[in-house]
Amino acid sequence: MPTIIVIGAGPAGMMAAGKAARLGCKATLMEKNNRLGKKLVITGKGRCNVTNDTDVPSLVKNIPGNGRFLYSALTAFSSQDLQQFFQEQGVSLKVERGNRVFPCSDSSFDIVDGLRRYLQQNRVDIRLGQRVEKLLMENNRVRGVVANGETFPGDVVIICTGGASYPATGSTGDGYRLAAEAGHTIVPPRPALVPLETAEKWPRELTGLALRNVQLTLLQGEKSLGNEFGEMLFTHYGISGPIVLTLSRYVTHSKNTQAVIASINLKPALTLEQLDLRLQRDLRQNQRKEIKNALHKLLPKKLIPVVIAEAGIEETKPAHQITRAERHRLIQILTDLRLTIVGARPLSEAIVTAGGVSTKEIDPKTMQSKLVDGLYLAGEVIDVDGYTGGFNLQAAFSSGYLAGRSAATQCLQAR
Repeated sequence: MPTIIVIGAGPAGMMAAGKAARLGCKATLMEKNNRLGKKLVITGKGRCNVTNDTDVPSLVKNIPGNGRFLYSALTAFSSQDLQQFFQEQGVSLKVERGNRVFPCSDSSFDIVDGLRRYLQQNRVDIRLGQRVEKLLMENNRVRGVVANGETFPGDVVIICTGGASYPATGSTGDGYRLAAEAGHTIVPPRPALVPLETAEKWPRELTGLALRNVQLTLLQGEKSLGNEFGEMLFTHYGISGPIVLTLSRYVTHSKNTQAVIASINLKPALTLEQLDLRLQRDLRQNQRKEIKNALHKLLPKKLIPVVIAEAGIEETKPAHQITRAERHRLIQILTDLRLTIVGARPLSEAIVTAGGVSTKEIDPKTMQSKLVDGLYLAGEVIDVDGYTGGFNLQAAFSSGYLAGRSAATQCLQAR
């Protein structure tokens, strides 16, 4: 029976090993951690946003980092296919805002358990605590691996070791080294979906404060780089949250050294006229209070001092003494609260790694290396990255599925 060795027990690796075994090959899944899916269990704050319930063109559109390369993989194993897979493994799913798909239990452990059942059903040989040190090569063909000093022969090897973000989970870039030793080009890894640091220190005072239904725009000079509507979070170093993570690629991928400004519209649902009327009403209803105590219906309590200070108003000034000019300055800040972005957090804190094995050296129809026969690659180890919302996990599952299917087909045909 042909032997397929899969390196890495993340979403791509577990899917690849399970699919290859299901098609009749002996699949060995090698993982250096002592458990399956170590990084997978922390995704989505432990809830695991497994995919986005949309069609293939929309999936590609939301994977700005070489999404077109994944067209065949996403077609072979779509979001709907993935959802059906988990249903068959006894994991009930639900669709939330933005078509994000989560387990009904809100527990990522159920996703890992579903994948474990799939591996067990198909008799995958799971080897935990096995760090693959090198690939065995002969005549430009892979012949197996060396792990923990021991040789493991194999007809095919699939590298699914992930990227270099969250290294504590085992994503330490091992796959880049293995692929580079096999002759592959590695696009320099950089953070994707990463929090941003600000020059201003006042976000530190708001650490933990989440803003919902706000509009965030990144500006560079007179140019708008991009904007997103949704939720963001203040941190001790700056800003984070879904819309910040999505927009972060404009910072991490930019070659322009000009300063980037984050503009927050705290009330995007209101026109300037509506906001002015709302503000006048609040000031009138709280006219005997100091301005710092008159905006509690308009803003979170912790944010009020910041908005007042940015508007240049004394926080002890009575609400009924606020002038028309001061009211207009408040409106300006409410719709354009600005922060200077000085950079992104390090790669180790990124949710996803951009960069990796060059897609130019991988056959998108099979996920096989164009340089080494019998070598396949899938998941985050490849230079592919998407927006937040389930797109990165779908990319991993789909590429893993296609790699496992293609590798099994190659082995079985060669018998």
